[in-house]
Amino acid sequence: MSSAANSADVDLFVIGAGSGGVRAARIAAGHGARVMIAEEYRVGGTCVIRGCVPKKLLVYAARFAHEFEDAAGFGWKLSAPKFDWRALIANKDREIARLEAAYTTGLEKAGVTIVRGRAVVEDAHTVRLDGDGRRIAARHILVATGGAVSHGPEIPGIEHVISSNEAFHLTELPRGILIQGGSYIAVEFAGIFSGMGSDVALVYRGDNILRGFDDDVRARLRVEMQACGIRVVTGQTVVAVARAGERYTARLSSGDELAVDRVMFAIGRRPNVAGLGLEAAGVALARDGAVAVDEYSRTSVPSIYAIGDVTNRVNLTPVAIREGHAFADTVFGGRATRVDHADVPTAVFSEPEIGVVGLTEGAARARFECVDIYKAEFRPMKATLSGRDTRMLMKLVVDGVSGRVLGCHIVGEGAGEMIQLVGIAVKMKATKADFDATMALHPTAAEELVTMRQPSARHLRQAAQ
Repeated sequence: MSSAANSADVDLFVIGAGSGGVRAARIAAGHGARVMIAEEYRVGGTCVIRGCVPKKLLVYAARFAHEFEDAAGFGWKLSAPKFDWRALIANKDREIARLEAAYTTGLEKAGVTIVRGRAVVEDAHTVRLDGDGRRIAARHILVATGGAVSHGPEIPGIEHVISSNEAFHLTELPRGILIQGGSYIAVEFAGIFSGMGSDVALVYRGDNILRGFDDDVRARLRVEMQACGIRVVTGQTVVAVARAGERYTARLSSGDELAVDRVMFAIGRRPNVAGLGLEAAGVALARDGAVAVDEYSRTSVPSIYAIGDVTNRVNLTPVAIREGHAFADTVFGGRATRVDHADVPTAVFSEPEIGVVGLTEGAARARFECVDIYKAEFRPMKATLSGRDTRMLMKLVVDGVSGRVLGCHIVGEGAGEMIQLVGIAVKMKATKADFDATMALHPTAAEELVTMRQPSARHLRQAAQ
């Protein structure tokens, strides 16, 4: 070990106090390490401050529109509801402030020193604090800076475009909004704004939304979104944005123009490595700009590690938390721990909701000789009285040889809650016979998962010619 490491001020310096960094700091401190953590924005990171948590709160708010409409079919007589955007945002801000305080308190109780400001890596064992210029010697450095918003190629009027970061703090609900993108954030915010009464146009460059998800899921969500009045435009991009008084005109690659109150881009995030000094310190980056790490989250510099979205492995908050915990156990707990990134359950809080775990039908057919598909599309029981024109999708992807359930895909109310539990079965390599042997719980939508007896399709992989 170098002299710098031997004379270290701390055992661990964490750059980024998001979900992963906070977990790593707390667990390392619990193992007896001296820990310092730096955050240049707010403790809690993207998920807590301007990501998953505030988004889910807005999703809840948007769903009340359907609840009010559905109530009439169940005998409720309601006066016309009135929505107050400013009240929602104020209440959301109070909850986020409470969570930030809880995260801060948790770190302080664990004995972690918190630095409010930017930190830059100078070498394998030195971090410089931009605020006061101090240099901190650390035995180990952990980079947990997450991802940064990317608006894609420069276009005329890009300065008029907002991201989800700004959407959480709009002073007024836009009457009309164009959202460019087709993944989690784009479809979720389309549902949020639509549910609150905005006219929404979703523009995506691909042939259908949610690239990478199962094709049946993609098709089902698009139908449902369009039924809610969301205009879904595929195969196009926004090529220019111009201000027109208090509104904006977005020009599409087709030449069409849309006049809206806001233009929001949700086309992805990039690993947040800019200005951190990583390359100068010898840390190798992958071709996509992410920090390259091994199975224990170690970089090309043995004393420097990285976790979470900055590594661009599986960019989900629970994964970053698990990686942070595993890092701390490995380096400070004397227990080498790897994170298994296979079969990670995930939810899209669109309207309707999506929950998936495991392989898509396409991925399974590319890997397995025989794939059985079990699929049910049905009108949920709640819709029989509400009169809502909606259908749920339940789909199991099964290895036709072993019977193992390779994937599960759900579109409909409660999909996220269901898929968390189904994820346990998939992770345990449960078979279709195990599902069949499980007694159905009636009347629920989830009972379909254990009552689908006959495959709707069987696919045999053709032998290579």
